[in-house]
Amino acid sequence: MQTTTISKLKASLSAYLRQVKAGEEVIITQYGRPVARLLPPGPVSLPERLQDMEKASLVKCGKQPLPDDFWDLQRPSDPQAAVRLAVVREREEGR
Repeated sequence: MQTTTISKLKASLSAYLRQVKAGEEVIITQYGRPVARLLPPGPVSLPERLQDMEKASLVKCGKQPLPDDFWDLQRPSDPQAAVRLAVVREREEGR
C-alpha cells in the first residue's frame, strides 16, 4: 500500500493508476490525513435481470474480455432483418 498527497496524485495520476491496475492500493492524504483510497475494482456483478436471463439460458454472459480484433470481424448477414425485428418487438413490449 502506498500513500500520496492530492497534489502528487494530480501530478502523476497515470503512474498511480498503473500501480492500482497492478493490484496495489493507494491512500490519498490531505494535510497528513487520509481522505480517499484508490483500489482495483472488485468483481463486476451482472444486473439481477441479466443473471435471471442467464439462468434461464436466454443469454450467455462472457467470462473473459473480447479478443482485440472482435470489432473488426465481419458481421453475419441477416437478410430478413430477424434480429432487428426481434429488438423492435422487445422494445414495443417494454422488456
